[in-house]
Amino acid sequence: MPHADTLTVVHHDDTRTSYTDVRYQLHRDGIRIWSADGEHAITDILMTHAYRQREARAS
Repeated sequence: MPHADTLTVVHHDDTRTSYTDVRYQLHRDGIRIWSADGEHAITDILMTHAYRQREARAS
């Protein structure tokens, strides 16, 4: 299950919902998100933006 430091869900009416430090699962009917606030199931999705900040590796 992917992890995102920041996840933004863009809904069909162009509103946005943002989450931080989440795990998520995209599926045909929408997205399921697990955050500190609990579990969220969203079905009216236009698109999502997920970002994960990674530590730079030393060469």
